[in-house]
Order: sequence, then structure tokens, then C-alpha cells
Amino acid sequence: MSIVLDIDPAAAAPIWRQIEDGVRRLVASGSLPPGAAVPSVRELARSLRVNPATVSKAYQLLSDAGLLVVRRGEGTFVAELESGARDAERARLLAEGAARLVAVARSMGATKAETNRAVDAAWREFTEGGEGTKDAR
Repeated sequence: MSIVLDIDPAAAAPIWRQIEDGVRRLVASGSLPPGAAVPSVRELARSLRVNPATVSKAYQLLSDAGLLVVRRGEGTFVAELESGARDAERARLLAEGAARLVAVARSMGATKAETNRAVDAAWREFTEGGEGTKDAR
């Protein structure tokens, strides 16, 4: 099983956090459905070219959050989430992203209208064949 995660070693966020956030987004979007196998720590570390301990930390945090389950001898799988848990995770991720955007906009003195126009333009870019189309879900 392979999953596609965008990892940027130059980003401010640690790589384990980028892995955790990427898997959370895949689960919240339904791209990784309940019961789906995820790559082993070694497989994902090899494909991302990172230390296995980095992947292990992300997987541990995802397990602690109830999004992944480890079945000894079988592997790691997306947890069977309670009704509404996927929607709650999705709402949480959207709220976090919105909060980051508002913080940036406010620090630059942008108005809500300017910020909304920027969101609308980005949405169009992602949904109408722009460079970011692969992430539009």
C-alpha cells in the first residue's frame, strides 16, 4: 500500500508533523477509508527518505488519537471511526487551516474581504486546472 504525502524538509513544521497532518487529511477526506492498510514504518520512511523514527513518531501520535490501529503481526490500519468522527476530524483540520490563514492575514493588515477574495482565487486555482489540482478534493 502506498500513500502520497507532500513532505518539505525546508518547512518550519517538523517532518513527523507533516506526516501526521498528511495522514489526518487523507483519513478526513476518505482517501484512506476505515480498515485500509497504511505502509509500514520502514516502507514509508524509505519512500519519503526519512528516518524510520520520524515515521514511527507520527504513527504513534495517530494511534494515540484513535486514527490508526496496530494489529500485531498484520500491520497498521486506519481505525474504524465512530459515527461522525471523520466529519469532526475534517472540521478540526479546516478550522486549524482557517485560523492559520486569518493569523497571516491579520498580521499583514488584510481585511476580511481581501482575505475572502484570496481564498476564492485559491479555490478557483485548485479546482479549475491550476497547479494545485492534485490536492483539490
